[in-house]
Amino acid sequence: MVHETGFYDLLGVDPKSPQDEVKKAYRKLALKYHPDKNPNEGEKFKLISQAYEVLSNPEKRELYDQGGEQAIKEGGMSGGTSPMDMFNMFFGGGGRMQRERRGKNVVHQLSVTLDEMYKGSTRKLGLQKSVICEKCEGYGGKKGALEKCSTCKGRGVQIKVQQIGPGMIQQIQSMCADCQGQGEKFTSKDRCKNCYGRKVERKKKILEVHIDKGMRDGQKITFTGEGDQEPGLEPGDVIIVLDQKEHAVFQRKDHNLIMKMTIKLAESLCGFKKTIQTLDDRMLVISSLPGEVMKHGELKCVQNEGMPMYKEPFEKGQLFIKFEVEFPENNWLPEHLVFKLERLLPPREDLMITDDMEEAPLCEVDVRTQRQASGEAYEEDEGPRSGVQCQTQ
Repeated sequence: MVHETGFYDLLGVDPKSPQDEVKKAYRKLALKYHPDKNPNEGEKFKLISQAYEVLSNPEKRELYDQGGEQAIKEGGMSGGTSPMDMFNMFFGGGGRMQRERRGKNVVHQLSVTLDEMYKGSTRKLGLQKSVICEKCEGYGGKKGALEKCSTCKGRGVQIKVQQIGPGMIQQIQSMCADCQGQGEKFTSKDRCKNCYGRKVERKKKILEVHIDKGMRDGQKITFTGEGDQEPGLEPGDVIIVLDQKEHAVFQRKDHNLIMKMTIKLAESLCGFKKTIQTLDDRMLVISSLPGEVMKHGELKCVQNEGMPMYKEPFEKGQLFIKFEVEFPENNWLPEHLVFKLERLLPPREDLMITDDMEEAPLCEVDVRTQRQASGEAYEEDEGPRSGVQCQTQ
């Protein structure tokens, strides 16, 4: 039994969720609340990273389930990994030491269709990136002309003091805006006219993203060294995270595809022929033999018509088809033909009715009662919480 669910609630998963669901939930939330994308959501990003650090570790997760966050602290398993380290490790970057030698990775989410993952595709992605200024070679201006910043006295930071109450003052430290935290700057005449002393310039880069057959939702494609450039640092990577769109017909489960197919009652009892358009635009013909009853909810499969295996595209999973029988409307058959139809169907089950039994007529269920029976939310003034009501005729 789970002691508390705070970490699960942060990631929006059930305490019984498997690790892959926890991982997928963290991926989507981390991309959404990353400080580069949402600068005002730093605290939210920190909290979901802490939650994932615990729930992604089987030992920590078991301890948390038994005693909550307090048990994690008392057990000496608080970890201490920073949110950015957690993010970089998850998306293929390095830890703190690596980030000191390399620029930060850039992560982009790319929406792709199930068709593209089935057939393979190449997408062109235009990115704006920082590159070392060609004119000053990343120096920022005339070589040897750097001067100590007079605003921050070479410290790179400015300290402001403000009064927040009687006898109470607050010191606020911020990066020097004049020298951008460098402690040195060029005069206007010595500053590079191309990058204005920033040492880098913005340029557009077109990346060709190759989506191989059989790739999965959440799979990463890494472009090594294609991140923002910065003097003295090795460029980081550009990491593309595939985000699969929902398909109108097929659902994917690992290497298999699942679809629903509606058939008429006559087809269910007497056989049918149906066509299926595959994700690579072929037409499959499936059929059942006369007399082979296809029940409502029955599951059948077609071998080797599922998703291609990643790196082994000639091997495929299975295509599962769930059949749904469409029954006719009331009074579809004239009364004088009902007896003839019944003679063709399997016999009814015999029922012995005695005098002490009561007749209980069936009636239609109204919409409000149907919602209550299925557990949907409703307002307090909509009526009683219990009891099943029939619609009056």
